[in-house]
This record gives sequence, C-alpha cells and structure tokens, in this order.
Amino acid sequence: MANILVVEDERSINDLIVMNLQLAGHICRQAFDGTEAAALAKTWQPDLVLLDVMLPFGDGFLLMEQKAFGEKPVIFLTAKNATADKVKGLNLGADDYITKPFEAVELLARVEAVLRRAGASRRTFEIGETVVYLDQRMATVGGAAVSLTNREFELLEVLIAHRNLALSREKLLDLVWGYDYYGDTRTVDVHVTKLRKKLKLEHAIKTVYKHGYRLEL
Repeated sequence: MANILVVEDERSINDLIVMNLQLAGHICRQAFDGTEAAALAKTWQPDLVLLDVMLPFGDGFLLMEQKAFGEKPVIFLTAKNATADKVKGLNLGADDYITKPFEAVELLARVEAVLRRAGASRRTFEIGETVVYLDQRMATVGGAAVSLTNREFELLEVLIAHRNLALSREKLLDLVWGYDYYGDTRTVDVHVTKLRKKLKLEHAIKTVYKHGYRLEL
C-alpha cells in the first residue's frame, strides 16, 4: 500500500485511475493542473506520482524540470506517444512512461514495479489467518509455514499484485506461465485449487463466472 498522487486534468480518466489504485489497496489524492499538483506534492508527500504531460498551468515536463516532486518516483501517464517525448520524460528523471490507452492490469504492474524499486511498497500481506511474505517468498497460515511450489507462489504474487481485479484464465497464463506456454487454462484452475486449499483462501480467491479469478482483500 502506498500514497499515490494522480495528476490528470480529465476528471473521468483521473477517477478511473484512482478507482483501480484504491481497489489495489493504495491511498490516492487527485490533482487536475500543474499548480495543484506542485502544492499537493509539498503538503502531502506522496510515495509515487502518476503524471500527465499536457496539463493546465504547467505541463508535466515543466513540473519535472522544476523538481516539483523532489526525489519522489514519477510515472508519466500520457497520450504523447512519440519516441522523442518518451526519451524526454525519462531523461527528466521519470521512472516509467506509459502511453494511453492502457489496461488497468498493466498500470498496476508498472506501479508495483516502481514502488518496489523505491522501497515504498508493502511487501507483506495478511488475508485472514494467512500471511504472505513476498520478499522471502513464503507464506504462513496461523503462524505455521506452508510449502508452495515456485509456480504456486508466482500465481499468488500475481493475484496479490492485481488484488480486487478480475483476471481471466488467459491473462493469468500469460502473467505466470509466460506467452510461450502452450498448455490450456485448466492448469490455472488446478493451481488455484491448490492455493485455496493450502492457504485457506477458499473465500478470498473468487471464481468469476466464465472468466477467471479475483483475489478479494
């Protein structure tokens, strides 16, 4: 869980980003122009800034040039998809550059990666009597360690990273097994069943009818 400042002048897009981040357990504040963003960054001290480029009262590039966010990690989230713009954003110190349109799962994965590098992401998750220690790659139930295979733990990591979002079986195959995996989606079902049983997550890992699974936290 982290404090994330979302700087985007289109309210509908800003609200959608915030909704997805909050579902993943993050705390968000919103800014809709450059002046508001710079002021919030000083008074609220976010762990991460999601920053649009084209903003009223000071665009995103200008804010970065002015060091408006200090040393806080920044991800540009913008419709400006030219290579020159990406290079400029990264050279100004941004940690990542995402172009619109984007999928919520991609955004959350990029956010988690930047937070992890910055040391701002919580790496322990409690789900009922189950505790997952992501850095140690271990889990306990009622204080007792549970043995998980590498693939089971990788699946658990993906479910946690995308918590409260419905992931299709195909998306889980891609994220856990890789794009070059040629098995079928029943593999996902088998591993989910094992996770539910081993970690007592029968009521936390929800089946989404004719789609896939969602970890509710």
